[in-house]
Amino acid sequence: MTEPTTLSTYNLADVWEAIADRVADRVAIISEGREITYRELEERSNRFAHALFERGVRAGDHVAVYLLNGIEYFEALLAAYKLRAVPVNINYRYVKAELEYLFDNSDSVAVIANEQFVPRLAETVPNVEQLRHVFVVRDGSTGPDLPEGYLDYDAALAQASPERDFAALVGERSDDDTYVIYTGGTTGMPKGVVWRHEDIFFAGIGGGDPMRLNGFVSSPPELIDRIIDFDMLTLPLAPMMHAAAQWTSLSWLFCGGKIAMVPGSFDPLKTWQMIEDHKVGLMIIVGDAMAKPLLDAWEAHGPFDVASMYAIGSGGAPLNPAYKKALFEILPNAMITDGFGSSETGAQGSHRIFPGDETDGKTRFSPMDAGTTVLDDDFNIVEPGSGVLGRVALTGHIPLRYYNDPDKTAATFVEAGGKRWVITGDMAMVEADGIITLLGRGNQVINTGGEKVYPEEVESVLRSHEAVYDAVVTGVADDRFGQTVCAVVQWVPGAEATLEDLREFCRAELAGYKLPRQLVVVDEVVRSPVGKADYVWAKKVANESLGLDA
Repeated sequence: MTEPTTLSTYNLADVWEAIADRVADRVAIISEGREITYRELEERSNRFAHALFERGVRAGDHVAVYLLNGIEYFEALLAAYKLRAVPVNINYRYVKAELEYLFDNSDSVAVIANEQFVPRLAETVPNVEQLRHVFVVRDGSTGPDLPEGYLDYDAALAQASPERDFAALVGERSDDDTYVIYTGGTTGMPKGVVWRHEDIFFAGIGGGDPMRLNGFVSSPPELIDRIIDFDMLTLPLAPMMHAAAQWTSLSWLFCGGKIAMVPGSFDPLKTWQMIEDHKVGLMIIVGDAMAKPLLDAWEAHGPFDVASMYAIGSGGAPLNPAYKKALFEILPNAMITDGFGSSETGAQGSHRIFPGDETDGKTRFSPMDAGTTVLDDDFNIVEPGSGVLGRVALTGHIPLRYYNDPDKTAATFVEAGGKRWVITGDMAMVEADGIITLLGRGNQVINTGGEKVYPEEVESVLRSHEAVYDAVVTGVADDRFGQTVCAVVQWVPGAEATLEDLREFCRAELAGYKLPRQLVVVDEVVRSPVGKADYVWAKKVANESLGLDA
């Protein structure tokens, strides 16, 4: 490895390289029988960056990352940053139509994918003109041979240079290089949030203070002084395709910490075993969708040695108070932190709970900095304790725009009071002590296990079924996922279908988590005079029919 570099920017590649140079022999990532040091991760990332460059990927180009959790995800992210290219997160649950849209909308020119996704790529890539290169992380699942033109990832790395010589290839990096994270869109299709590297470093990747103990760094060289001098292992369970998992992982790598990964998809039993075997200190989960299976696995297979655990962080969806209580029974010396934020804001706030604390199920958080507040309908800052309802907003380190979507950019990023704000649509009030209490989304998004489902997208597919005359989709309570998708359906006269019929029909167009899990049949779907769905009515009818509390 080269002489340690002097850090002068918050560019993500520069930060990584400066830290990796100084802790080269530390273990960076542990993943089921495999360990990789900072030195090794740096070299492999350099090799992949060169492999991309040799195939025409240049600064500003987008590289799709279509991977399950694993070390290769980090290699892909770091390689793209080094090349001043932009990694694009791909939801591995997407089916053909969604994948085609995302590859095309993101202008991705290359993709790295697990071998198990090759059949999906084979039916998708030919339809996306600019997507020219496919790298495959092999596992043998499709046989000995890859489709013509597809590249074996490890073979490509073996043939590529390990050198760090990218300034000569793509120019000097800067704080203004861009980072993109795709998130669910209001039409159901995902939208890409475009950040400057400096802004996402502070808004999402810890700002040099992943535990929120010392405050953000005031200059890049200060990050060197923040390298931790103790052995601390963090286990992010959320998929790396989600912003929270990327940000948490990078925040620890950027201070010389160590990450544990359960490879592939979420496995609660393997999670407890990894905590026991490797002495994990901090685990990051996605609300009830992960808490409930973890508790079930403990009940069926526990106990495990979890004495090393001092904290659980939950993001993406609120954590049910009953599950918090059950987790505290397992981890009586740990704290649980509910995090609040979004792909458009980064990490805006958190709420820490300790064993014995009373919880009432409300979602509250303390803002992480003065840039997070609540604005009323006139874009005035809501005074603490006023009881005024407003929308959560952020100024300061915020995104530039949505990628290829000026209309949504104009609706979400606004100028008010001489400042530029991002307003996400979360309705909230500010308590007298400055704590922000969330009251719900301003739109009708369904949050099921941390995944966003937009009713209009599911309704559109349902209404194309031959037996469906009309349909409205709403979220209903679910003890595992927080909410689940419920279809309120009016049949074509003389026709009908089962819930499984509808799910199978939708499966060709929608990812699994978007499929209806409940079905309520009505004589007539209620709409406004101009044809808009009445979601208040739909939720009421669904709850009454299913015997749920409103």
